[in-house]
This record gives sequence, C-alpha cells and structure tokens, in this order.
Amino acid sequence: MGLMELAGNLLMDKSNTSRLVKKLVQDRLVKETKSLSDSRQKIFSLTLKGKEILEEIIGIAEHQVDSAMSFLTEDEQQQAIRGIKLYAQALKMHRLQNGFRIRSIKRADNPAVASIIREVMTEFGAVGEGYSIGDPEVDDMYGNYRGDKSCYYVIENDERIVGGGGIGPLKGGGRKTCELQKMFFLSEIRGLGLGRSLLQKLIENAKLFGYKQCYLETLDRMNRAVHLYTKFGFKELKKPMGNTGHCACDRWFKLDL
Repeated sequence: MGLMELAGNLLMDKSNTSRLVKKLVQDRLVKETKSLSDSRQKIFSLTLKGKEILEEIIGIAEHQVDSAMSFLTEDEQQQAIRGIKLYAQALKMHRLQNGFRIRSIKRADNPAVASIIREVMTEFGAVGEGYSIGDPEVDDMYGNYRGDKSCYYVIENDERIVGGGGIGPLKGGGRKTCELQKMFFLSEIRGLGLGRSLLQKLIENAKLFGYKQCYLETLDRMNRAVHLYTKFGFKELKKPMGNTGHCACDRWFKLDL
C-alpha cells in the first residue's frame, strides 16, 4: 500500500509513518517500489525476511494469549475480551482526537461559530421559524455565554474551529435547570468521539454552576446526536420543558445531575 493509506490504518500522521517505514526499509523488512499508475507514489510491501519475522511475532503473541486465557473460565474469558475491546475502542478514540483541542470561546471565534451553526442546521433542514438558527445570539456566542452560569466551548484543530457547544439557564425552567445549547460539529469530525468529550466537559461545568438538571431539545433526524445523548444517560421526555421558543424540535431529553 501507499504511505497515506498506511498512515490512515495506523492512525498516525504522514511524517511519523514515513520515518517508521524508512527504518523498516533500511532493515530490509519492507521494500518500496514505484506505483505503475503514478511514478511519484511509492508502494510498500513486506520482504520475505519481513514476512518471516511477522509470522514469528504473531506466533509468540498467540501463544502468550492462549496461555494466559487458559487460567480463566469461559465466562472470565468473555469478560476479558469485552474489556480489551472497550480499551481498544477508547485508545482508538484517543488517537483520532489527537490534534483537537477543546477550549473556551473567544470573541474572535464568533464568525466561525456562527457559520458552523448555520451550516449544520441548514444541512439538516432546520431552517425557518421555530429553529434556533434564527436566534439573535448566533452572531455573538462569546458575548451571550459570559454569564456566571453559562459557558460555551469550541473544538479547534490546527487553529480552525470545527465545532462547539454550550450550556445556559433554561428559559422558564427555574434556577436549577440548565439547557444544552447549540452543540454542532462539522461533518468531517463526527464519529471521532469529540461530541462525548465536549458533552462531558459541559456537564461538569453544569454541576459546578449548581444545576440539578440538564435539558436539551433536538430533531429526530439528527440521529447521531440522539444516539450520543441516550448513550450518555439522557432520558427522553414526552413534551418540552421551559420556554425556548424552538417549537420545531421534536425530541426532548433530560439528565439528572
């Protein structure tokens, strides 16, 4: 395979992958050839020596695993496998999130955040009366989330804003209830686990602010978001809370803090 494909499979950047491959080529474990379709691209594959060493490593690893598992009952083996899968998934999410940063919103972020909100809501057809896309705060998220019991965070990658979300008091919901507000991500970063990381940070802030409940409303067609909220522990409601003015939303959730 080519260097870019290899880097993608390893969840590594191109420069680190290049250094690793160079060392393997020097040790004659990997060989490089020019691509027939593009002379500028190099294709890498294992040498005979590389295949032999790989088979030896796999054999040792399988023997170690089999030996260790023999000390466990069948139920314990299944528990161990589930734990390993969970750890592998968590490790993958950690590596995928490398290079992303969650930080408090700055005034200079306002145009980028407003653009993301409008782009994502338009993507899901959430345009017009009854949707938050028309809220006056959209163009000044920094200024509207500076209250004592409000906050807004953005997700940044290489100094580029790619998502964000905040919490603030739920209008008409009482002093102890906050609302998860305007949490949106560009399509390119969905599925990387960043939504859960941001949501966890916002919920921690909500607790520090003294809230006892967190409410949110969304759309049924935003299925990724609905999955995130339910997996996080939000319980679905039969009707909306408070007085947000977003009458077009058709799914409502609440989390006890």
